[in-house]
Amino acid sequence: MSAATFQLQRTAPGTLGVSGVLSFDTAAAALKAIGAALTAEPVARLDLAGVERSDSAGLACVLAAQAQARQLGRTLVVENMPEGMRALAQVCEVDVLVG
Repeated sequence: MSAATFQLQRTAPGTLGVSGVLSFDTAAAALKAIGAALTAEPVARLDLAGVERSDSAGLACVLAAQAQARQLGRTLVVENMPEGMRALAQVCEVDVLVG
């Protein structure tokens, strides 16, 4: 069994693409990497189209990334949120926070 992994790519100017798995196994490392990217250059969009699997920790990672962006005086728009993550956000009543 292979370990869960995630990847970050700059898919377009101002856009950070996330792919792979956003879960309990990867969320802390993903948040650290996203935070470093936010600090290094202006990122306005977080594209989740490549996320294959996620759980509540993945959702928390996305929410925390948005909070980090706000601390930097920026807005981070979440695009292409996987349906399972969107459903979890609705159940947790945080869907308005992620758009």
